[in-house]
Amino acid sequence: MPAKRRYSVSQRLLHWLVAALVFFNLLYPDGMNAWKHLVRRGQTPSPSDIAGANIHAYVGIAILSLTLIRLALRFSTSAPGKPNNQPPLLHFVAQSTHVMLYALILAMPLSGIAAYYLGADTAGFVHGGPIKMLLWIVIVLHIAGAFVQHFYFRSDVLRRMTIG
Repeated sequence: MPAKRRYSVSQRLLHWLVAALVFFNLLYPDGMNAWKHLVRRGQTPSPSDIAGANIHAYVGIAILSLTLIRLALRFSTSAPGKPNNQPPLLHFVAQSTHVMLYALILAMPLSGIAAYYLGADTAGFVHGGPIKMLLWIVIVLHIAGAFVQHFYFRSDVLRRMTIG
């Protein structure tokens, strides 16, 4: 069976949709933060405060759902092979970064669900603190790695996740 040269359209769409939703929730947590602030002070959140918190929560649930679908698709279909013109250490770093990225993208909504729906304060702390910081770091590594592969090693890794 010949090696697959690019990701399927569904794999690419899921990648970019999850990326957009993750960035949305990382950059705009204001609705959830406002709701949490009011609840902690014993005040009653307004309907717009609740709506803002729910948007953040629903986007998180969508991220979790789409990531699970993406993982199922990834394990049920093949992915393009590793580029040949890169050192083995770079392959290891890329694979490790992907594993961490998936773990954090799953941990983030799970901890958020535990905090928002179950009232688990520790989960809320972990969600908005260590997991969020690690997720930002791994996202930056992921993007930097894609650019290094594209511009320095001249591989097709970035191309096959964008235009195919």
